[in-house]
Amino acid sequence: MKKRLIVAITGATGAVYGIGILKQLRAIGGWESHLVLSEAGVLNAFQELGLKRADVEKFADVVHNPRDIGATIASGSFITQGMVIAPCSMKTLSGVAHAYSDNLVVRAADVILKERRRLVLITREAPLNLAHLRNMVAVTEMGGIIFPPVPAFYSKVKDINGMVNHTVGRILDLFDVQHDNIARWEGMNPAKTAKKKG
Repeated sequence: MKKRLIVAITGATGAVYGIGILKQLRAIGGWESHLVLSEAGVLNAFQELGLKRADVEKFADVVHNPRDIGATIASGSFITQGMVIAPCSMKTLSGVAHAYSDNLVVRAADVILKERRRLVLITREAPLNLAHLRNMVAVTEMGGIIFPPVPAFYSKVKDINGMVNHTVGRILDLFDVQHDNIARWEGMNPAKTAKKKG
């Protein structure tokens, strides 16, 4: 049976992260992606990438209506490896922090937290005000992971796609998705090998 991962895309800049996760899961195999794409997420995907709802949904194995709080992923009895919200708007962050489940994205995240499964929020906002920071603390205290998509310059990527792919790879690492799609840190002098004693 395939492992399941919930991927939500909300109304913050960075729809490319959620789409990148969906693409990687499909390419790797062995995973079943469950997508929840909010209305604001659709607007951002079109503004940033020229993609309509149907264009984004084709990358997922299962698609859920963001208003369907009776969906499978709204129940803890539906087994998943966790959920990633990529990108995560400050509104969605606030909803998760306060368990205000007025849509399927926040309800599914609430289920993940109560079942003690992994929840990762790719938060997109800068600068941050005190409410944002307190909401991040609240989610962290509940067991969630706040993951701003900060580029890793040590990977020496040459373009934006490289930066996005590296971040997507690090997100997949958090769910133990096996892949070799990123350049991993090998120390300051990777060419030098330590001499064995003896």
